Amino acid sequence: MRLTKNLLALIVLAVGALWSLQGIGVVGGSFMTGQSQWLYIGVVTMLVGLIGLVWANRSSG
Repeated sequence: MRLTKNLLALIVLAVGALWSLQGIGVVGGSFMTGQSQWLYIGVVTMLVGLIGLVWANRSSG
């Protein structure tokens, strides 16, 4: 179960990083490229992914 939570959190983190990079124009080829709101959406998504990683790896005892 921990592996599944970690994988899900890492996917969310990666998607957030991609959106952030598109928002600042590093990654092209999308309607999101160069749109600053995607930078902010990506940063928030990355934070959610990081929180998910912490939650998945916290000690339960």
